[in-house]
Amino acid sequence: MEIVDLLGPDAVVPSLRVTSKKQALQELARKAAQLTHQPERVIFDVLIERERLGTTGIGHGIAIPHGKLASLDRLYAVFARLDKPVEFEAIDEQPVDLIFLLLAPEKAGADHLKALARISRLLRDRGVCEKLRGTDSADGLYALLSESAASHAA
Repeated sequence: MEIVDLLGPDAVVPSLRVTSKKQALQELARKAAQLTHQPERVIFDVLIERERLGTTGIGHGIAIPHGKLASLDRLYAVFARLDKPVEFEAIDEQPVDLIFLLLAPEKAGADHLKALARISRLLRDRGVCEKLRGTDSADGLYALLSESAASHAA
């Protein structure tokens, strides 16, 4: 499973302007609803429910909110670079400015976990994250994510 299998060029938000974790999740749910043709509220509720189990802020300014929806036919991703970092209750208590949203079908099982692992491995590379933070166009971000993901293949 490659990042490009999950993330299309139209799923990259280069400068998301939000002031809170909730607002970030709402905006990502809105974008995901456009891509998946699922109700925005259903996506948002799934993301909030997952956050209640524990934060998806993994540290170093990165969050990977994720959830499962029975009505999806495949995995979808949305990547957003925030205009300004927001408090996300991350494990290192640092604000988040890079968010990689993952939505999976209810029965995705191992594919969901493999996709999360792939995203996590990519975003653990500080060099990749520095480049993402320094890029402000959707095309540039997509190119970085797809090229970097190919070089981080396991």
